[in-house]
Amino acid sequence: MELIFLGTGAGVPAKERNVSATALKWTERKGRTWLFDCGEATQHQILHSPVKLGKVDHIWITHLHGDHLFGLPGVLGSRSFQEAETPLTLFGPEGLRRFVDTVLTVSQTHLRYECEVREVTSGVVYEDDDVRVICAELDHGIPCFGYRIEEKDRPGSLRTDLLQALGVPPGPLYRRLKAGEDVRLPDGRMIRAREVLGPPKRGRIVTILGDTRPTEAAVRLASQADVLVHEATYRAREAALAVKHGHATTVDAARTAERAGVRTLILNHISPRYGVEDEPELLAEARAIFPETYVARDGWCYSVISRD
Repeated sequence: MELIFLGTGAGVPAKERNVSATALKWTERKGRTWLFDCGEATQHQILHSPVKLGKVDHIWITHLHGDHLFGLPGVLGSRSFQEAETPLTLFGPEGLRRFVDTVLTVSQTHLRYECEVREVTSGVVYEDDDVRVICAELDHGIPCFGYRIEEKDRPGSLRTDLLQALGVPPGPLYRRLKAGEDVRLPDGRMIRAREVLGPPKRGRIVTILGDTRPTEAAVRLASQADVLVHEATYRAREAALAVKHGHATTVDAARTAERAGVRTLILNHISPRYGVEDEPELLAEARAIFPETYVARDGWCYSVISRD
């Protein structure tokens, strides 16, 4: 699992940071990719990244402000022009369906793939055999959501040494036991999967928040996460501006990470008023409270490693 930061700025594009877009690439699932927010020029950022539009099968929009949304029409159209035919599902607040329908109709853009729009409310919004996604509304002035991506626990490693001692031949029986299925041997013995598997491997948790003031919803979404991606639009001494405009400071993000017990904090959505020369100050403010903190930059990739 890898996070690829395509746009890490706030509000308007800057020379050093484009507006919001983050990709989550499932390296264990044939490279399928989820995109979180889609600010202006996201497709241009993708050209300089490991992301392939044809592999993007879910797009999650946190809210409908332009710096998180205005790149979506281009991504939808280019995915079609590149002859992708696999389905694409969009998630986001109420109004997303109207936006997509309007822009496709007015521009007469035809998509060669099925595109479904799901407007979300707080709770479980997606689940398959491997992953569950929970969202909750944050505090930003307009409906804005954060997403908690929970990878489900996986079976432990197969104890092949134990199976060999029991006289179980390698092959299909090993695969069934690895999948958690009990098997009966030709001689009548029953082999219980739980007795020949190691401890389950804990699934990873990634929390990606939209714009927000400090809120309990963010703490709940981030609880025990391996990675929390949290906006840090302002430095600490500009807390009044953060409150006024519905945003967080570096210190707000660090306190949320500390309270939630996360493993790693990544600061994102940095105001264009700050240049590269300001990053050490932003990082120091957060690390004074939560040492395992990084500042995202456009093009940066971060591997999410399992705790096991």
